[in-house]
Amino acid sequence: MLKFRIPSAILMLGALTASLYCLPSLAALGLLLAVSSLAIWEFYRMLDQAQIPVFRFYGMFCGAALITATFFTIGPTDQARATAYQWESAVLFFMVVAVFIRQFPQKHNDQPLATIACTHFGVLYVPLLFNYMTRILFAWDDVTLSDPIGPTGRLMFIYTIVLGKTPDIGAYFAGNRFGRHALFPRISPAKTWEGLGGGVLTAVACSLLFRKIVGSEIGALHLSYLDAAVLGLVLPLISAIGDLFESLLKRAAGVKDSGVLIPGMGGVLDVLDSLLFVAPALYVYAVFFM
Repeated sequence: MLKFRIPSAILMLGALTASLYCLPSLAALGLLLAVSSLAIWEFYRMLDQAQIPVFRFYGMFCGAALITATFFTIGPTDQARATAYQWESAVLFFMVVAVFIRQFPQKHNDQPLATIACTHFGVLYVPLLFNYMTRILFAWDDVTLSDPIGPTGRLMFIYTIVLGKTPDIGAYFAGNRFGRHALFPRISPAKTWEGLGGGVLTAVACSLLFRKIVGSEIGALHLSYLDAAVLGLVLPLISAIGDLFESLLKRAAGVKDSGVLIPGMGGVLDVLDSLLFVAPALYVYAVFFM
């Protein structure tokens, strides 16, 4: 799989770097919406495999509305962040009502509770968590729609990718070399405790290296070596939870990957699984401690 994964990773990193430094902020919104829509579509396709009917277009529309509301209201002040939360709450409320109303005329659906619950769950799992990427990109710098992403957002986004994906690399090689004890064999037989340890050590090293290269000032935020060490220890564990959770979903749906869009990696959701948990955790830590 490595011969497919490495070229895919290089292409994605190149496209990501170009997007962060070249595209205007409004174009970044388009990319966020596209990635979120593809990921939630894959999630709903897994539910098709499990024979659970859902209102996929309602879920996709509400997810897109959630990200759009955050993008146009978030900013570098406490008031802007509070306003963003208010709009997000409004979108989620109308989503709940809309799904309930959509269920009323369905006479032949023998799984109404599963339909309502899983439609809502798709939004909470994918776009709600993914929306923290919007916050990480745009919550710190004052930029217009035509401006590139601000320096804090760029560096924090890169840091999110570092702490969300380097544990996978460390876990892969440590697990292959030293793996003896299965982590949760019922969920993912290939993952081991040794691999998890390798992932944590890799993340700590990469986090401290990031701090060394970038320095203590990440735009409007301050990153100390203590912060880097704490995040390097904690976020790989959260990343592993995200990875295991998606494995649980795929096993329940009876599929190997969420999709086939990315050679060697599967679907968009397979790439995002750990980031969906790492991004909110990093954002919360940054707000309270950085």
